Amino acid sequence: MKRSADEKSYEKLSPFELKDKLIAMAEKKSERLMLNAGRGNPNWVATVSRHAFFLLGNFAMEEAYRVMSRPGLAGAPVPAGSADRLRQFCLIHSETRGAQFLSDALNHVTDEMGLNDDEFVGEMVDAILGDHYPTPDRALVNAEKIVRAYLNVVMCDSRPPDGTMDIFLTEGGTAAMTYIFNTLRENHLLKKGDKIALGTPIFTPYLEIPVLNDYELVIVDVQQNEEKDWQYTDDEIAKLADPDIKAFFLVNPSNPSSVSIAEDSLQKIADLVQNKRKDLILLTDDVYGTFVNGFRSLAAIAPENTILVYSYSKYFGATGWRLGAIGINRSNVMDKMISALPDDKKKELHERYVTISRDPDSIKLIDRLVADSRTVALNHTAGLSTPQQVMMVLFSLQELLDLESRLYRKEVQEVVKERYNILYSALGEPTVKLACYARYYTTIDIHKLALKRHGAEFAKWLKSSHEPIDFVWRLAKEKDVVLMDGGGFAAPEMSVRVSLANLNKADYDKIGHAISDLLKDYVNEWEAGK
Repeated sequence: MKRSADEKSYEKLSPFELKDKLIAMAEKKSERLMLNAGRGNPNWVATVSRHAFFLLGNFAMEEAYRVMSRPGLAGAPVPAGSADRLRQFCLIHSETRGAQFLSDALNHVTDEMGLNDDEFVGEMVDAILGDHYPTPDRALVNAEKIVRAYLNVVMCDSRPPDGTMDIFLTEGGTAAMTYIFNTLRENHLLKKGDKIALGTPIFTPYLEIPVLNDYELVIVDVQQNEEKDWQYTDDEIAKLADPDIKAFFLVNPSNPSSVSIAEDSLQKIADLVQNKRKDLILLTDDVYGTFVNGFRSLAAIAPENTILVYSYSKYFGATGWRLGAIGINRSNVMDKMISALPDDKKKELHERYVTISRDPDSIKLIDRLVADSRTVALNHTAGLSTPQQVMMVLFSLQELLDLESRLYRKEVQEVVKERYNILYSALGEPTVKLACYARYYTTIDIHKLALKRHGAEFAKWLKSSHEPIDFVWRLAKEKDVVLMDGGGFAAPEMSVRVSLANLNKADYDKIGHAISDLLKDYVNEWEAGK
């Protein structure tokens, strides 16, 4: 069979761009329903915190009218006495959804976290109205404390490392990634031609950004082993001992394989940076960590070397809110590396940041990220919009108030687990029972499936006679099912990534059967051509 030239022309596209072509092909057959399990946008929304957000908005407007009431105008609220007024408001509206949560949240931040009640409520009221610039620009004072408490729970399994994590709240995890790449370059922690290690398979932009002419970094793959439950072997971890490798970027739990790094492997990485590679920067994107019980980030185990990226988007069904965070331990090797730069580089950075600090040489990396996010000159307008910060606080408090029962976590995890089981039952393949499996996505290796079901000769023909994207191409064109091409994530060629987050349970039954049916179509073609 002749390889498709049309398919080949699309192979260099990111799987996120290829997806648009697949959707277009699937949508042409309007008489059938297209199933799009490509992009991982969840089809659930966290309700408790959202009810509280909108009710808090009503309270904030009452606070504004207390100060000034003119046609179409109200005043900027004042914090004094606001906590007692919120308590009274919650009593009056006790039958309204969100009122009990607001009351419980206020009690938690004052009784358990020791925050001043008027300062907290005043900050939230002013923030939800959005009538001031974010101050401080990295994160509002109480917002940072609450987000930090949340990250200590979900990223560190309630066992945070010594020291304090500074937080920069960003417009989602993707903005966080962009800021980090840029600031590492601007501060000479990464330069063109440097080697970086990528934990592969990995979220496609991590493959695409480093090779842009902005960076021109050399990528070294540190590969997960499909046969060992997508874990990093000792030999792969040992690659990080190479002093030419400046940074190790990874997604944990991984994307697309959706498996978190085992504790012993995390510890081996931590031991390596503590004993052999004290200068190795670790950048870990841990957005799916909340789907794994007992999850621990590298930020918990190797805090001085780690830049943590987290997004609220998937767990809380909030991709449209664009809520992300960068966390860096206050004591970290990156700051030490900047202070140890050659004099000419120090002078250059002194001039870069001199307009925003009387002591620009002492600005920490986390604050350089903030300044660089607004091209330094606009540093005074930096920061995530304050209503977004309120939503982030309420999401965080939803989890912090639910630590004993973990009702929300259990529900979210059960949703993806049910869909996973249905998919694999329809596919006719056994499920994998791993404590470290997030199940937000699953990766199906089509070549491996072909070998298992139909033998080596067929598997060889499938690989040699078809473009790597042929399976997802035909799945969209012939079966009206859109999946991501795993090869675009540096997963095995002709593997597919299925999002278990964005369709209903019955749809995954159809997807599983569609994959098997298409594989049978290939078998029929192969047998007909013998």
